[in-house]
Amino acid sequence: MYTFSNKLKTFAFVLMALGLLGLAYGFLTAPKTTEDVEKILAESHHDGHHAAAPAHGEADPAVAEIAHEAAKGEKVSDTVVAAHEEASVEKAADSTTAHAAVAPADEAHHDDAHHGAEAEAHAAHQKHLEHVLHQLQNKPWAALYVACIFFLLISVGVLAFYAIQWAAQAGWSPALFRVMEGITAYLLPGSVIFFILLVLSGMHVNHLFAWMGEGVTDPASPNYDAIIDGKSGFLNVPFFLIRALVFLGGWNLYRYFSRRNSLAQDNASDDSFYKKNFKMAAGFLAFFIVTESISSWDWVMSVDPHWYSTLFGWYVFASFVVSAVTVIAFVTLYLKSKGLLEYVNTSHIHDLAKYMFGFSIFWTYLWFSQFMLMWYSNIPEEVTYFVTRIENYKLPFFGMVVMNFVLPILILINTDFKRLTWIVVMAGIIILTGHYIDFFNMIMPAAVGDQWFIGAAEIGALMFFLGLFIFVVFTALTKAPLLAKRNPLIEESKHFHY
Repeated sequence: MYTFSNKLKTFAFVLMALGLLGLAYGFLTAPKTTEDVEKILAESHHDGHHAAAPAHGEADPAVAEIAHEAAKGEKVSDTVVAAHEEASVEKAADSTTAHAAVAPADEAHHDDAHHGAEAEAHAAHQKHLEHVLHQLQNKPWAALYVACIFFLLISVGVLAFYAIQWAAQAGWSPALFRVMEGITAYLLPGSVIFFILLVLSGMHVNHLFAWMGEGVTDPASPNYDAIIDGKSGFLNVPFFLIRALVFLGGWNLYRYFSRRNSLAQDNASDDSFYKKNFKMAAGFLAFFIVTESISSWDWVMSVDPHWYSTLFGWYVFASFVVSAVTVIAFVTLYLKSKGLLEYVNTSHIHDLAKYMFGFSIFWTYLWFSQFMLMWYSNIPEEVTYFVTRIENYKLPFFGMVVMNFVLPILILINTDFKRLTWIVVMAGIIILTGHYIDFFNMIMPAAVGDQWFIGAAEIGALMFFLGLFIFVVFTALTKAPLLAKRNPLIEESKHFHY
């Protein structure tokens, strides 16, 4: 039996405590009014990080573009704002020159037109400030959401990998079953927290999902969006939450019954529980492949409701399953370092590293297929997704490609390297970091636009969920022996050599 060490337990609690402090600071320091936003934009402009806010001045096409983008709930680009400022300054100078030449009889009419244009520019400016206010208020929520869904999907990925081993009747992996079962224990608390976040979004506590906005499906509303209205049969809050409840409930039920049967098999006199798990795994995988795809549309792709990709479900799956296998390897190596899992040898580690290598290539294939085809076709409705990320998230966007493909390939391509603990750990850290950034790239641009930076909320959310994950997983590992001794394939797994 594994004993949860006090040092590791303390480490998990410290992470959670510091994470909660970081999150609290992020929420408390988020701007509350448009005046706060104006100060932030003024300071950032002074530092040279962002374009200054539009000045009051004569109306021009840039003003209309700002108002149009803000009204749709889209990111107002700094380029547009800067262009408006420059045009406003030039037109102000032109109007001063022209004013001297205007006949006195026309002065009153000219002043009225000038004040009208000034009011229009002011309204557009206020609309932009409100849009940025929503983005900055979203920032701690988005940081919380990214961390929450990442660790939840790691446990889901381990559950799917575990089910594949049962359905395939794999002979190499039963020695790792209790490790996988321990990691999937996080699924229940992770699901509860995640569902609460979805409910809060549906109650308009945050603005993570643009399609949940007020009036977006009402033709009489100034916020009306025809595209979102066309999808409202699927993207509506009640149906959205019902789907989430079905998906999370189904995954948790499979985890509960498969774990129960696995433990019961240890004391059974026949293989009846093994056969039940075999059949259950096959049924779960059919359920999972459908629900995983739809959940990726709901929870990740719908933050950009105007955009869609037909292979997005596979892309998200590849991202979290390689992270899941990496976590299995990490927990296994940790337990081995404590003198446990005596039947796990370098061949088991080698196979886990092969999956890390293989799924990294699979993820890259999907990433490139999605990116290249959309970029080459240059259809505005599709390519805008990547334009936003390349313009405002260039370092994390291209950096995660290097971390998720180039480095794992270079590190793990050698067969002998896959047996070395320090090599696997180094590659695993890179993979987990890269795929966390991948989820960051999928969520943040839609939630906060170009108003992103790594601050207390982002670090705090990661620390909190990492601490919770460690605590739940290693607590679960203490609840049962680390070897599934009555599994029919356990002897094959014990003597597995590659």
